[in-house]
This record gives sequence, structure tokens and C-alpha cells, in this order.
Amino acid sequence: MYKVFVNDKPLFLTNQVAKETDFQLFLLESVDIEQLIIKMHNNKIQKANLYYPDEKAILKKIKEKIPVCKAGGGLVYNKKGEVLFIFRNGKWDLPKGGTEKGEEIDQTALREVEEETGVGKLFITQKLQKTYHIFKRNGKYKLKVTHWFEMQSGFEGIPVPQENEGIEKVAWFNPEEVKEALKNSYENIKLLFEEEVK
Repeated sequence: MYKVFVNDKPLFLTNQVAKETDFQLFLLESVDIEQLIIKMHNNKIQKANLYYPDEKAILKKIKEKIPVCKAGGGLVYNKKGEVLFIFRNGKWDLPKGGTEKGEEIDQTALREVEEETGVGKLFITQKLQKTYHIFKRNGKYKLKVTHWFEMQSGFEGIPVPQENEGIEKVAWFNPEEVKEALKNSYENIKLLFEEEVK
């Protein structure tokens, strides 16, 4: 099962039909995906299941209905064990961005973290899960698949927000501050921290 977020509302891609749930069920084969996204954006649907019988083909199937863009991002720790956050569009987020032509996804993640925060001396310690969310650009809906990496940084300077990307602040947060920041963050970012706790 995959969890895709539309405006922070969950859209589950599943091969199971659950009885008596508070989720609306749609068939991936026949759904008008754009209409479903619009309804979720406009709060007419809070959560939904998108059913397709073959779990292995489910992601391929949705990619036939909606264009996909690939991104890489970092869950970055410094020497003190603090986590690097950016503040954009009124929410705390983690640095991430789209791949450039010919770039490997881990290189995208490292480049984007450095560009968005000014934080260098980065190295990847492990690959984390992918997250999925739907956004609108130039009047078209797209599915963003973000590949996340846990990183360490030996950077000791002052982070600098990439203002032309709409980033207002960059901050290092200790575990208590992370909990506070996550109250004003995105659902897919919270998923990464759930994984970290495990």
C-alpha cells in the first residue's frame, strides 16, 4: 500500500477492499483522477482509497494517469544531534528538490540540501523511505515522488535560506524543538520521523 498526500489528506493506493471504513473507495482503473484530487483539495473528500487488484502494478497505473516528478531530500543531523529544518509557505519542512538531467537521486538530495540551506560538509548515512504527494504547477496536477536520505553534516557556520525558493528561515532543532516543529509541518514529513523512531 502507498500513501499519497493531497493537501495533507491521505489517498491510499491499495489492493484491499476494507468493509465499513470512513474512507471513500474509488477504482483506479476508472477514476477521473483530476476530479478526485480537486474534491480532496476543496475538502469535499477527507480521505480516500484508490483500489487496483495488482499491488505491484499500482504505482505504474497511477503514473499513467498523472505526470510524475522525482525529488531528493535530506533529514540532516549536525554533530549535536540537531535536525535541519526550513520554513516555507507557513510550515516547517525538510530541504528537498527536483532532479536535474543526468543526476543520480542521492546527488540531487545533497545538492538541494546545500542550495536551500547553505549547509555543506554533508554525507549520506542511509536511504530512508520515499514519500508521495500531489501538487499543482502551471495548472496541471503532478505526483511528486521524494527519495529521502538521512545525512550528517560537519557544517558549523550559519545556515542561509534560499530566498528565491520561498524559504524564509533555516534552523537546527533539538529533539524537543523537532516535536514542536512537526505540529506545523506536512504529513509526509511526519512519516519520516515515525520511521526514525523505529
